[in-house]
Amino acid sequence: MNKTKPLRVGVLIARARALENWELMILDRIIAAPWLELAAVFTHSHPFGDGKVSKLLSWGARLEASALARQPAYCPKHFDSRHHFIDVYDADNDKTCTADNITAASLRRLKLDLVIRMIPKSMADDAIAALPFGEWAFNLSDQRSADMAWFGYAEVLARASTADLVLYAKCGSEADRLEIARAAFNIKPSAARLSAFVRERSVTLLMRELARLADNRRFTPSAFVDPVGAHAPSLGNLLRYGSIVAGSISRKAFRSVKTKLHASPAIWTLYTGRGHIGDFDPSSAVEIPPAGNSIKADPFLFQHQGQCYLFYEAYSRSDRKAHIAVGRFDGNALIQVGVALERPYHLSYPFIFRDGGEIFMIPETHHARRLEVWRCCEFPLKWELHATAFEGQSPADSVLIRHGGKWWLFTNLSDFHAYEDHCSELYLFEVDGPALKDIKPHKRNPVVIGSTDARGAGRIFEHEGRLLRPSQNNTHGIYGYGLNIMEIEKLTVDDYRERRIRTITPSFKAGLHGCHHFDATDGRYILDARLTN
Repeated sequence: MNKTKPLRVGVLIARARALENWELMILDRIIAAPWLELAAVFTHSHPFGDGKVSKLLSWGARLEASALARQPAYCPKHFDSRHHFIDVYDADNDKTCTADNITAASLRRLKLDLVIRMIPKSMADDAIAALPFGEWAFNLSDQRSADMAWFGYAEVLARASTADLVLYAKCGSEADRLEIARAAFNIKPSAARLSAFVRERSVTLLMRELARLADNRRFTPSAFVDPVGAHAPSLGNLLRYGSIVAGSISRKAFRSVKTKLHASPAIWTLYTGRGHIGDFDPSSAVEIPPAGNSIKADPFLFQHQGQCYLFYEAYSRSDRKAHIAVGRFDGNALIQVGVALERPYHLSYPFIFRDGGEIFMIPETHHARRLEVWRCCEFPLKWELHATAFEGQSPADSVLIRHGGKWWLFTNLSDFHAYEDHCSELYLFEVDGPALKDIKPHKRNPVVIGSTDARGAGRIFEHEGRLLRPSQNNTHGIYGYGLNIMEIEKLTVDDYRERRIRTITPSFKAGLHGCHHFDATDGRYILDARLTN
């Protein structure tokens, strides 16, 4: 980070209106960040302009939010409206500076670098032009009135695969809305739930981009953002929207009842075939079917003494938690060997790897609120706890690789207040190896944001000179809908960049509704697939 001068940030909010959780989280984190300075908090007396919606829409939105998007109040650790000023007094003009009357000269006196707008109404163009990095806002901030927010309604009505969160800057004119960052998130059963979830994710996206700007002071957004955005739903669409939401909730409730009665079939199955990450053809794979209601998922292959073993998440419908099981291949048949690891909490994603002459495993243990590294004492069924990290946090689907002479840990941490989610943020750390005694967070964390690419889906491969990362494609309202192959184009202590080169959808076999994990070794590959929706 820039060591000499923090970014001076202003925030624009609505006057006489309680701050929402996501707004409080942003103010709280700006104050906590040493590379940022909360220099002004402006209020707007007409933050929503003349935008209004019908009383029926407003009532329906409040009911939906209460029923489907209720969340505990966020308690700030740093921000306090009694101590952090809300309006800025302009002594030269003997008046309080608000968004209604602030001038370019006032902003220059405050030496603001940028203003974050949390309401639809912008400051005047000449005032924005005085800001070196402009006025920043989210598209979801534009999609609201005094009575309701409608971000997410259009996506649910259209049965869209994802909803886009866009952070943009306005730099002095109505036409200049320039994209800073964008992330796509999986659709939720209702707009209220989707909107609340994305607002919480927006905090992380904003703080990442502010950190990037504070570090290098480079600001060159180029893509233009549509200034119109989605409109409030019409009364004509309200009935159709209600039908869609009711159907989603009914299906979810029905699946829940079947699960409790142990009446549902196994959700996941495995497919194996011959090939590598660069050329595998899932349509030619052979199924390793579940036995009854047993479930096999998150498969990892491991070569040991000339034989191919499979470590995987295993449980049946009657189990309250999963354990790690291991089998051995005989051709394409899987011979059960036993239970490799079982704990009082849920285990999955048994990433297994060698370091020198030792074998380690990092299973997913986010229910234990930490990351665990296990060392093999006697292959394949005896393991001892070797190291722990991220105590009190919620890491999932962790992978450790050695690249460029350094150890790198990839993990899906859930940075959350009300909505824990491991599908939207990929974090990267430089570490000292499996001991995890020295952990340095990457400067651009989270290096990937969005449910279409962020979550890990297996080990990372060095293949034909390229670094390839399987990731989950969580879209269409389905966890584990598809599988991506991402090429990591840059991995250094200062930067991270990847691109999607392939997406595998469940259409590779009839009757599938998802696929979300891949592994390969010695010419064999394996992936899991979702049987039910």
